Amino acid sequence: MAVIGLDLGGTKLAAAVFSGTGRQLLKSTTTLAGREGKQVGKLITAQILQLLSADLPQEEKITGIGVSVPGIYYAKSGTVWAPNIPGWENYPLLNEIVESIQRNDIKVRIDSDPACYILGETWVGTAKGCKDAIFLAVGTGIGAGIMIDGRILRGHSDIAGAIGWLALQKPFRQEYVSCGCFEYHSSGEGIAKVARELMANDPSYEGILRTKNEQQLTAHDVFAAYDNHDPLAEKVLQQSIEFWGMAVANLVSLFNPEMIVFGGGVFGPAAQFLDRIKQEAAKWAQPISFPQVTLTVSSLGGDAGLYGAARLALLATDQNS
Repeated sequence: MAVIGLDLGGTKLAAAVFSGTGRQLLKSTTTLAGREGKQVGKLITAQILQLLSADLPQEEKITGIGVSVPGIYYAKSGTVWAPNIPGWENYPLLNEIVESIQRNDIKVRIDSDPACYILGETWVGTAKGCKDAIFLAVGTGIGAGIMIDGRILRGHSDIAGAIGWLALQKPFRQEYVSCGCFEYHSSGEGIAKVARELMANDPSYEGILRTKNEQQLTAHDVFAAYDNHDPLAEKVLQQSIEFWGMAVANLVSLFNPEMIVFGGGVFGPAAQFLDRIKQEAAKWAQPISFPQVTLTVSSLGGDAGLYGAARLALLATDQNS
């Protein structure tokens, strides 16, 4: 038995064939190269059809397809909202895949990328075997894949895990409307925003970040300045550590997980702060459940969504066997 996993991002599509034990048999990566709307859908279906026609051992018959998408998957309608892909406000991805493969013997499942991240990590990653675990994805934005008793928490309308909107500071600011308080301050884009704000409020600052083009400033620049002991970069990242710690405390107090896995492009360089995040979280979290949780960094890295998509397909196959 084998499955196909696909991980769609804002700029590329990764696809692979996996064995039932999580061994990667084939893999390819294609850039979106400016594709929008139906062009992205056609890229996905073309990649699936190519993998379905691959020369595989007879015992590795493909029984399922899983897709990780960078947004919200609406399970009732089979449609996707992906803000970074123009034309994907309500895209009928499930129907498009099913119609393209014309195979009743192959199950197709789709889910959001944070949900797939935690599926991948609990299957073959650092949280392998955990049934109560959370993947805290910190990249351009912030989201969480939440697993409770072995099941993904989806919510009433499939939007559970949108923790970028955690309210971690008052008063409310109008800037929080589009992305949420937590994401505004401590995502990859948020780190750059906070650095720009602090520079604007401190004309006496003449450190490393002042030499950069402010409008092109990135989180990478802030981490590089931190490594060179820049005081403003240290202030920015200390604030992020506090926000990450408060978010962990809230997740622990709400869900009592066994493990919280940090991933995404910011972790990464922010992995060095794990102990400080834990110290901050300990101040705020429920005191009995917090000592029981392990904080760690993803062992699958950029492939977490790809493995999770494959796991999604396997679970669908198991449920329908």
